[in-house]
Amino acid sequence: MTPSLVSGILLSPITAFVARLLLVFMFLGSAISKITDFAGAEAEMAHFGLNPPWLFAVGTILTQLIGGVLILLNRATWLGAGALGIFTLLTIPIAHHFWRMEGPMAQFEFYVAVEHLSVLGGMLLVAILAERMRAA
Repeated sequence: MTPSLVSGILLSPITAFVARLLLVFMFLGSAISKITDFAGAEAEMAHFGLNPPWLFAVGTILTQLIGGVLILLNRATWLGAGALGIFTLLTIPIAHHFWRMEGPMAQFEFYVAVEHLSVLGGMLLVAILAERMRAA
């Protein structure tokens, strides 16, 4: 591929939309799953000791939906990325406490925590890029 072709792809609004969709896909999917199985969402919150479970389930759904849609629409992207970034960071001590585990499960949860940090980096990048575009 020529540099101008790559540049054209990277500067395309379609590419930007697809990138934002890929970044928020897991959050939107999780929110939809929790909406369609609210009892399961409550059970998940209770499993992690979050009380009252219904309130944390609603908060999770709203955070994932609103944050994901803001990023997807590239509106108040800093707010959506910030909310999802903080949410993702908080899931590490709540749901992926690898330091309390042993063996393969500790290793698995460590990898999940590292992936969450990568998602946090993606949230920072999408907010930075949106701000640069807004300021230009």
